[in-house]
Amino acid sequence: MNTPGGSTPEPDCPELGFYGLAGHTDDPRALLDEIAVAEEIGLGSVFLSERFDTKDAAALAGAAAATSRTLGIGTAATNPHTRHPLVTATMATTLHRMSRGRYALGLGRGFDVLFDLMGLPRVTSARLEDTAELLRTLWRGDAVADHHGPAGEFPYLRRTAEGADRIPILMVALGERTLELAGRVADAVVLHTFFTDDTLARAVRTVRRAAEQVGRDPRSVRIWSVLATVDESIPEDMRLRKLTGRLATYLQGYGDVLVRTNGWDREVLNRFRDDAEVQANSGPIDAAPTDLLVHIRSLLPDEWLAASATGSARQCAARIADQFDAGADSVILHGATPTELAPIVAAWRNVRDAERFASLPANPGRSAP
Repeated sequence: MNTPGGSTPEPDCPELGFYGLAGHTDDPRALLDEIAVAEEIGLGSVFLSERFDTKDAAALAGAAAATSRTLGIGTAATNPHTRHPLVTATMATTLHRMSRGRYALGLGRGFDVLFDLMGLPRVTSARLEDTAELLRTLWRGDAVADHHGPAGEFPYLRRTAEGADRIPILMVALGERTLELAGRVADAVVLHTFFTDDTLARAVRTVRRAAEQVGRDPRSVRIWSVLATVDESIPEDMRLRKLTGRLATYLQGYGDVLVRTNGWDREVLNRFRDDAEVQANSGPIDAAPTDLLVHIRSLLPDEWLAASATGSARQCAARIADQFDAGADSVILHGATPTELAPIVAAWRNVRDAERFASLPANPGRSAP
């Protein structure tokens, strides 16, 4: 039962995706309007990150499946230990069949500090790999018996749904080890926002090399770059929030690995963390007051924020092309709503190589045949 109910219409630009409800929201219903606009302008996929507030991945993906016709749908990501694996398998099976095969399950490590506070174990590479194998066993319609592994101990698991379902697994990856893991076991990989072009190219090589080393076709792993995209039509205070605020929030959570991955100056990160105003802010910086964002902008080098798409719609389209030149298969335009992305997608249509992307499937976890 690979694509129940037959084929579905294809999006105009399957190589482009967006994050639904990017950042913070108190109104998850806004996703429905975003999906309608996304399909109208031809975006290929919607990605749904999970936060423990109003952004439950299963609920949002169900809404996306019910209200869309062409969009691929991916969770990017949920964590492998916040749901029992049988519950996760059930969630993915339901979404796969509801969407007629447009759904991909995304898994990621998450934040160690948050899991410490929640009383959950930290997510290891071994746990991610073990979870992926458990899920695929259940989706094949097979039973899991007397399992003792990094994902947990399970006397007996079996999905009651009949038939087999081929559901892609996305892996959200930032550091070298997770990139290698994604190349070995995932169907697709979602990289991280604010990767420099050189870092993107290196990440692509890492994923492809890891796939090849275990006998996989290195082109079978679909690689999504994540490009912070904020064009000049967006008000200045919102541009500040979407760029400076978002990068600073990442630096709060896992700045060490992002700085190391990009080869950035560690002393800049230390000065940012030691800053009195940064330390006095108790919440995510992308939700902070504008005056704090203005101050933080003065702490961050221009080159760090340049790992994004800014300026006119044509300039943003050129930055999308840079992602493909660096080796990405697809690009998530991050931090903007489909309405905000409309002029950029229009500019991209004027320069895109339609033949290059003609065989890309709508499902974000599947590669071109």
